[in-house]
Amino acid sequence: MTVETAAQVIDGKAFAAGLRGRIADAVPAFVAATGRAPGLAVVLVGDDPASAVYVGSKGKATIAAGMVSYEHRLPASATQDQVEALLTALNADESVDGILLQLPLPSHLDEQAAVATIDPDKDVDGLTPVSAGRLALGIAGMVPCTPYGCLLLLQDRLGDLSGKDAIVVGRSILVGKPMGQLLLGANATVTMAHSRTKDLPALVRRADIVVAAVGRAEMVKGDWIKPGAVVIDVGINRLPPVAGAARGRLVGDVDYAEAAAVADAITPVPGGVGPMTIACLLRNTLVAAHRRAGLADPEGL
Repeated sequence: MTVETAAQVIDGKAFAAGLRGRIADAVPAFVAATGRAPGLAVVLVGDDPASAVYVGSKGKATIAAGMVSYEHRLPASATQDQVEALLTALNADESVDGILLQLPLPSHLDEQAAVATIDPDKDVDGLTPVSAGRLALGIAGMVPCTPYGCLLLLQDRLGDLSGKDAIVVGRSILVGKPMGQLLLGANATVTMAHSRTKDLPALVRRADIVVAAVGRAEMVKGDWIKPGAVVIDVGINRLPPVAGAARGRLVGDVDYAEAAAVADAITPVPGGVGPMTIACLLRNTLVAAHRRAGLADPEGL
């Protein structure tokens, strides 16, 4: 039996391509005003294959947008002092506007201490304590890329979020917590929930906006979704392979087929939130460059 899909698919790939185009269009004005292109430095410690792929993708996207990409690699045996010394040097480098420390780090390193070394004005991943504090206080600063991308998709779909009942399922520092702050800043009424929340389905059923970022494959079921809700699925999970398949398929934290039969709009996995992350990283780098140069934030980003 075929499930009828009622929801509109939120095409994050297409939205991200448009955002990257607007960023590329804005770079020449910055170059004309300052005599240089914005610079993004990415630091990779160790040889994790997935991280290496991500770093390569970020470098290509940076260059395609007309910015300068700096890639720094340290061996997996690098010490805490070596990592923090490199970050400190990048803080002082005037050609670098954004610094991204690719996570996770090797297990012997202190991630929080390393991230805290980054100059908050260059913290394009929005993960330093200062960036988190600025977000909580409503002060202009760097916002984590993935939740900011989610916010852009929601505003594109719904316009003004004021008064909307929103729930964020997941409380990570990368997505869940900053997502809640961004929604509050947009005047939504926000419930922060997680895997241990009592009667989670009932809370989700109240929400006009559902952001799932809990890291559990297809945890949010279709009968949890309020008819007409907008669903943003941040999760990316690989299921065990079925017989004859080399790899299992990728799914989100939401049961897509079930939710799509009820929701007004939903992001697919893959092709939804994922492409927004790199686009928002480029956006943050351009914004950081403007602020460091004493220029007004670029418009339309």
